[in-house]
Amino acid sequence: MACGNSLVKGEEVICLKCDYEMPRTESHEDAQNFVAIKFYGKVRLTDAVACYKFSKHGKVQKLLHRLKYDGKPSIGEFIGRKYGIELRDNGFSECYDLIVPVPLHKIKLRRRKYNQSAVFADGLSQSLGLPFSDRHLVRTIKTSTQTRKSRFERWRNVESIFEINYPEVLKEKRILLVDDVITTGSTIESCANALLSAGCRSVGVAAIAAAK
Repeated sequence: MACGNSLVKGEEVICLKCDYEMPRTESHEDAQNFVAIKFYGKVRLTDAVACYKFSKHGKVQKLLHRLKYDGKPSIGEFIGRKYGIELRDNGFSECYDLIVPVPLHKIKLRRRKYNQSAVFADGLSQSLGLPFSDRHLVRTIKTSTQTRKSRFERWRNVESIFEINYPEVLKEKRILLVDDVITTGSTIESCANALLSAGCRSVGVAAIAAAK
């Protein structure tokens, strides 16, 4: 799916060559990884990890493009299941109670048919043995694209656009917040602050990819 070639027998969703060549972060093995550093002094997170390193025009970007725009939700679920095994082996199943995906606005969700972060959350849920829910964190305002915005502009673009439904259900819960790609971290920061303000005990973050 990243290279566009057909899969052969024994391959599932991503060919073995692409799976081998896509740059891994191994961030779940280092608490002070480059993803976590993005949030230092901004929001309190128990973990901040990503499966792949994101770079423009690389295979990871091509894979994410197919996931988001080409109607291939199986990509997100597949990566979630694979990465979930690594996170489970690193103790994540014991550290969290609920997986929550970064939401899409309802207009964008209607157009795209699915939330790429939610299908990733579903895959993680299967491997981690944790429930996931996309009904608690809601995007209330349709924002303009984050592409080509500065860090400050990205932060202002998502500063107060998330709300919490049924906060009583989330009270004292340890939340694993998940997204497709982390760039500046402004969206994650806004989501995490909303969850913590609603009474969640803690928030950690996992993404398909993150930019350095």
